[in-house]
Amino acid sequence: MEQVNEFIVPEEYEEERLDAVLALMCEGQSRSYLKTVIKDGYVLLNGKIVKPSARVKENDHIVLKMPEKIIPDIEPENIPLDILYEDDDVLVVNKPKGMVVHPAPGHYSGTLVNAVMYHCGESLSGINGVMRPGIVHRIDRDTTGSVIICKNDAAHSSIAQQLKEHTIVRRYYAIAYDNIAEDSFTVDQPLGRDLKDRKRMAVRPDGKRAVTHGQVLRRFGKYTYVECRLETGRTHQIRVHMAYIHHPLVGDEVYAGKRQSPFATQGQCLHAGVLGFVHPRTGQYIETHAPLPEYFQRILSKIQ
Repeated sequence: MEQVNEFIVPEEYEEERLDAVLALMCEGQSRSYLKTVIKDGYVLLNGKIVKPSARVKENDHIVLKMPEKIIPDIEPENIPLDILYEDDDVLVVNKPKGMVVHPAPGHYSGTLVNAVMYHCGESLSGINGVMRPGIVHRIDRDTTGSVIICKNDAAHSSIAQQLKEHTIVRRYYAIAYDNIAEDSFTVDQPLGRDLKDRKRMAVRPDGKRAVTHGQVLRRFGKYTYVECRLETGRTHQIRVHMAYIHHPLVGDEVYAGKRQSPFATQGQCLHAGVLGFVHPRTGQYIETHAPLPEYFQRILSKIQ
């Protein structure tokens, strides 16, 4: 059940950060957890969604809406994994469509985390906590393809730093609506939470910088087969950017508007095909290739 708390900022908290103030006012909740809650749009400061770093003033009105914090036991599950690469430090898997990466409300079993906990035993990094062991990045439930899992904290720190510096190679393959005229294109538009729907992302002037580079692979008149390379890695980045340039992804039930896919896609046609990184122990460049899933190949053959 959603719990609603309201606070008035006292004088002594003037000019403090919002996340720090909430941590002081909400007994039993960590600052890191509250920062996530703020980012997810559950907190209003004087009626507006703001960043965790927003500075508060005396008599500001804070409304905190969030579900009861429950951390269930996450159990290993014997779920087959399509392994693309594995050693003592990292594991790269080809995630299937419909699988959630890490446990979350409504998805505490059948996730990639449940599967890798069974496969790896206790050999998983713990930096992201008990809900996300080994997880340093994610892809959407209905996006297929490459995900890297870290087996120890040293590997996790290395891969996380490469993600922060945008040096990891991530190439996605997608089927978009309509004919994209340019052979190559770049979308450089900041992204943030949609102010009307916190589950969606949107192009926002005050959002975080997001850059997607696209390359047309083949045109089919009503559809375009495209490769997208991520320079940054924001939530739903490719899906939002493609919709922004009026070429949403086929099957995208969130960002394609009223367009109805004539194909059985179960969500967006998006596949994380190539993942390249510098190995955290050896310094060697590793690149994995996840083959296109059967449903994707079937659609390509139908639209030719």
